[in-house]
Amino acid sequence: MVSHGAWPLLRNCLLSLQQHPATCEMQVTVVDSGSPDGTPDQVAEEFPEVRLIRAGNIGFSAANNLVLAGAFAGEGADLYLLLNPDTEVRDGTIDAAIDRLQSDPSIGMVGVRLVTEDGSFDHASKRAFPTPLAALAHFTGLGRLPGAPGKLSQYRATWLDENEPGEVDSVNGAFMLVRREALLEVGPLDEGYWLYMEDLDWCRRFGLGGWKVFYEPAGTALHVKGGSSPDRRRFRQEVAFHRGMGRFYRRFDAPGNSGAVNLAVYAGIAVKLAASLLITAVGELRNR
Repeated sequence: MVSHGAWPLLRNCLLSLQQHPATCEMQVTVVDSGSPDGTPDQVAEEFPEVRLIRAGNIGFSAANNLVLAGAFAGEGADLYLLLNPDTEVRDGTIDAAIDRLQSDPSIGMVGVRLVTEDGSFDHASKRAFPTPLAALAHFTGLGRLPGAPGKLSQYRATWLDENEPGEVDSVNGAFMLVRREALLEVGPLDEGYWLYMEDLDWCRRFGLGGWKVFYEPAGTALHVKGGSSPDRRRFRQEVAFHRGMGRFYRRFDAPGNSGAVNLAVYAGIAVKLAASLLITAVGELRNR
């Protein structure tokens, strides 16, 4: 778990792990990535059994990789669960993910059913790698409308019901259970992503490596979306988000598309970034 402030949410997550642990041996590690408050001291005081690593604000990928490095050093665990601090696991959630992973040696990663605070399904629990059209539809909201055509709603993996287990392109970085063997083949998270899109990149590399990414709804976890962040992303976060979009596209999709398509995609990302920064700036002025 990577923390950056938001102690109340992290505390709830750690309590849920105490109440609903895996039936196998489990070690909980919190990497504090430069919390601006007393979060790491609170962890040390209230949860002394938790392994605590204090780091600077090095980014989500780099912070997780501090723990994943144990696998490459011949140490660590057989399974690794990356869990966001704004989640709470339910009874049997971790075991359901483990059972699914162990049911098929070709499965390299498992995600579970995520629900928001009002109990509704978090559609980011299962995703497809977006086409340019699906990405445009998603960000404009057209792809999220009820009954949206498959070409527009494709990013949300709508071919698979929320209560139906199955193989998907990607699961959400809030809950990612990975097999050590797959991790050693695929490699750790790409630290070129400071924040955002690193989970989609990792899932893409798992698939390219021949490992299945699986959605398992038998396990459920609460996900307070954006709970560790302000209502709107700050400037640095907005830049990181859109830079990550460009990095992902450039890495996996751009080589197979024409120059005109690539130009249109990069221009779209730039326009969306400009609009997001403008909205953020107006919001901050209003707050002041």
